[in-house]
Amino acid sequence: MFGNQAYYDHHYKAARRRLRGLAGNPAIPAELLRRLTDELFTEVDAAIRGRDTWADEQVDALIEHPDSEVRTVMAYADHLPPAQRARLVEDPDEGVLNALVQRTYARLWTNDPEPRMPAWAFERVIERMPSLTHWVRGNPWVPRELRDRLGATEPETEPAAAPLTRADAEALIADEKTRYRAAEHPDLPADLVARLAVDPDRSVRLAVSMRPELTEEQRAAIDYVVRPNSRLMPLDWVRHSDDPDVQRRCATSAHIGLRRSAALNRHLAPDLVALLATDDDFAVRLLLCETHAAVSADVVLATYLEARVLSRGLLLQHPSLTRDRLDHLAASPDPRLRGFTCRDPRVPAEVIERLSHDPEPLVRGFAAVDARLSPRRVLELFDDPDLCGQAAANPHLPVDVMRRIIDEDGRELANEQPPEGMAVFLGNWDPEKSPA
Repeated sequence: MFGNQAYYDHHYKAARRRLRGLAGNPAIPAELLRRLTDELFTEVDAAIRGRDTWADEQVDALIEHPDSEVRTVMAYADHLPPAQRARLVEDPDEGVLNALVQRTYARLWTNDPEPRMPAWAFERVIERMPSLTHWVRGNPWVPRELRDRLGATEPETEPAAAPLTRADAEALIADEKTRYRAAEHPDLPADLVARLAVDPDRSVRLAVSMRPELTEEQRAAIDYVVRPNSRLMPLDWVRHSDDPDVQRRCATSAHIGLRRSAALNRHLAPDLVALLATDDDFAVRLLLCETHAAVSADVVLATYLEARVLSRGLLLQHPSLTRDRLDHLAASPDPRLRGFTCRDPRVPAEVIERLSHDPEPLVRGFAAVDARLSPRRVLELFDDPDLCGQAAANPHLPVDVMRRIIDEDGRELANEQPPEGMAVFLGNWDPEKSPA
C-alpha cells in the first residue's frame, strides 16, 4: 500500500506519531491509557492492538470499556495475556465474541502456537454463539486438544484426483483448456506425459516438469522456464511428504519449483534447511524463513531486507530474532542491520546508547524505543521531530511528558482540517504516473 504526499503528511504528522508511540508505551499509567483511548481512540486503536506488553492495571482500564469498538480491539490485541483475553467471553457484543475466535494474521513456525485463550474460554464462546464453532475448529491459536475434539474442517492437502482412464486422459489432453490439468494428474500414462513434455503451451510443460516420477535428467530435458518473480503453486506431494528421500531429492533438485515446495516442508532435516538457506532463488529463502524456526537470524534479516512482499514485516516475528545473538550487527555498514541490534536484549546498554547517536536517523529510531537507553537520552530524542514518535514509546519517558502529549497533541488534532487530495494506492503504484 502506498500513499501520496498528502497522505504521508497527514498520517505521519508529528502529533500522530507521538500519540501512537504513547499508546504502545509499556509504562504508560493506566489512567492515561484510558484517557488516551477515551479522547483519541481513532488515532491510537492500531497501536493499542499491537502493544507488546500489558500490565494488569492497563488491561483493567480498557477491558470493560463502554465502547464495544475498544473491547473488540482488546479481543484482537496481539499480546494480551490469555487469561486476560478470556475475561471477554461474557461480553454482550457479538462482534467482540467474533474477534475472540478469529484467526490472527501472523506467521506461524509451529503447528501448535501458544493458545490465545484457555480451552474453557473458547468453549464458552461456542456455547454462547454456536455459529462460531467453525472458526474455533480451524484456528491454530486454539488449544490442540479442543481442535481435535471439534474435528478438522479443512484437509491439509488437495483431495485425491479421481482415477483416470485412458479414454479420459486422451480427451483431457486433446482440449487446450484441460491439458494443464492433465499434466498434473498422477495417473497420466507415461506416453502422454512424454507428449505433454513438448506441448506448445509453456505452462503445460512447466506442470509436467514438476511431476514426482521424473528423474532430474528427465526434468532437465523439458523446455520449461521459472523466473525469479514466477508464482508457482506449492506441490503437495513435496511439502507434505515425510519421506526423507523425497525431501532430499526435492531440496537438492535443479528445479526451482521443487526446491520452493521443499522449503515449505516442516519435516525437513536440519542439513536441508541449512542448504536451502543459501539457495540462489529468493523465493526459496523467503518460504524457508516463513516456515522453519531453525533458520538463523542472519538469514532471516538478509531475507527481510531483500523482500518486497507485503508480508515482509512478519519475518520480524521470527523466533531466531529472540534466540540468536545480534550484537555483531552493531558494526554493520548497513544502517538497517545496525538498527536490528536493538532487538537483542543481551546487547549492553552502552551499545544502545552509542547507537542512539548513530549518524543515520533509522538507527537512532530503533534505539529511541529501547528501555536500555538513559532517561536523559530519551528526552533528547523526544525533542527531535523525526524521532519523537519512537521516543514517546520509551518506558523512561516522564509521566508529565506523557500527559503533555495527550493535552497538546490531542488539542492540535482536534482542530485539524482534513488535507485535500489525500489518497492511498493499493498494489504496484508508480508515483510518476499518478494524477495525484
